[in-house]
Amino acid sequence: MGEAILRGILRSGGLQPSQIFASDARSEVARDLASKHGIRTSTNNLEVAGGCQAALVCVKPYQMASVLDSDPMRAALVGKPVISIAAGVRLEKLRGFLPGSAIIRAMPNTPALIGEGMTGLARGKGTTDAQMVLGLALFGAVGKAVEVDETHMDIVTALSGSGPAFVFVMIDALADGAVKLGLRRDVAVSIAVQMVQGAARMVAQTGTHPAVLKDQVTTPGGCTVAGLSVMEEGRIRSVLAKTIEETARTAGKLG
Repeated sequence: MGEAILRGILRSGGLQPSQIFASDARSEVARDLASKHGIRTSTNNLEVAGGCQAALVCVKPYQMASVLDSDPMRAALVGKPVISIAAGVRLEKLRGFLPGSAIIRAMPNTPALIGEGMTGLARGKGTTDAQMVLGLALFGAVGKAVEVDETHMDIVTALSGSGPAFVFVMIDALADGAVKLGLRRDVAVSIAVQMVQGAARMVAQTGTHPAVLKDQVTTPGGCTVAGLSVMEEGRIRSVLAKTIEETARTAGKLG
């Protein structure tokens, strides 16, 4: 995810390679990043923290304390905006690690890899509007970004962070139905993917409520309403809603 954000920033022209300094614990990864993107790299987090104006921390939740919770790191990042993408690690905990830094918590998703990400960001106490604009711009380079209150971050994690996995399952299932009826799998997947992409863009570009768009496709006594009846019999609305609820509950425990 860190490299996806890096690629997006460079692609957008928001920063030049010479303005980016990245670290990774694995020397081979650091070398690869430098070779591919022309940026400066290191295997020393403290060196990078000391040389940056703003820090983006892309590690797993269980790694946050080992990366941030030390006096040298606190000194290196004092007064600087620090953005964390670790799921479930709350602003209060991050503030405990770095009391002198401006903390922003972000939840991106994997479509950031292709520039189609969706990121929710929450600001900590003392984070200025200018620092928040910086955070939104960084993630806007890999898709769309929106500011939310931290109380909603577990919901954002479920809906946006985990959401692509749920959509992948639906695409796979729709294609399976077509394959069962005789359509070749590669053709079925291709059609399902374009259909989902087109439907999503239609909601986004028209601003019309999904229920209204659904009704526009559904003619009385037609094939669409027959399919919708099967979906309702399977309680798909309830299952999807409960999927988000359970994912959000789990996300809240990760930190």
